[in-house]
Amino acid sequence: MSNTPYPDKPRPKPVGKRPVPAFFGTLWRMAVVYFAWPLTIAIVWLNKHLGLPKWLGSNLREFGIRLWGLFWLTFVWVLLWGDVTWGNIIVGFVIGVIVLSVLPLPRIPVEGRIHPLAALNLLISLIVNFLISSAQVAWAAVRPGPPPLGCVVRVHLAIKSDLVLTLAVDYINLVPGTMVVEIDHVHRILYIHVFDVRTQKQVDHFHKQMAYVERQFIKAFERDSEWHPSPYHGIDDDYHHVPYTDRRRVAEADATNRRVRRNRKERADQ
Repeated sequence: MSNTPYPDKPRPKPVGKRPVPAFFGTLWRMAVVYFAWPLTIAIVWLNKHLGLPKWLGSNLREFGIRLWGLFWLTFVWVLLWGDVTWGNIIVGFVIGVIVLSVLPLPRIPVEGRIHPLAALNLLISLIVNFLISSAQVAWAAVRPGPPPLGCVVRVHLAIKSDLVLTLAVDYINLVPGTMVVEIDHVHRILYIHVFDVRTQKQVDHFHKQMAYVERQFIKAFERDSEWHPSPYHGIDDDYHHVPYTDRRRVAEADATNRRVRRNRKERADQ
């Protein structure tokens, strides 16, 4: 006979996570507390207090963008030569500096916020549409009968950002059977050539597909609650041909917006 009380009663299971999930959970919390959060504070502090010359971008964000562009151009140069050597890396770096200095690109206004899960859903829908459209185009090429009949469909998109509109056009062009042939930038209207469209029902189905793509792009990049028009929004001409008065107006509007946001933050902190 056992001396322990209640010998037939099962022992209670320990409460809490198992050792392996508990270890990774602790590791994740330590990474956030001791690495990610101090790094974020340091980046914010440097962005506020570090003054960079104009040729470096004037602020930390622009400097990071130009540094990334420099690394990318260096990588492309080495990739073109097909041999990773110190000579190719140095020459690519120098050529990247020359390209960014002599041929600077205009600023890309960031006017929304990316949502990773919605962007992932958009990527999955692109892959699915790519596979389905590839099969449809392949079948239309080998099936007996008259040749496929194509048409140009006009589609209006409620996308405000030029960057997101460009991504939407790339999405459409990547799917076999569709090609954007003209863009009405002012009215946000796309003229899309669609492969093998014979009935009005097929045209209506294509409009439904474009409406779905439009909703996915807005959900991933341009939600109304997070939309902040950039002062650069609307200046779509070649950067080097924009008059100085327009550039000055944009710079003053940008400074005013930053000052207003800073004042609002200070009042909220008080």
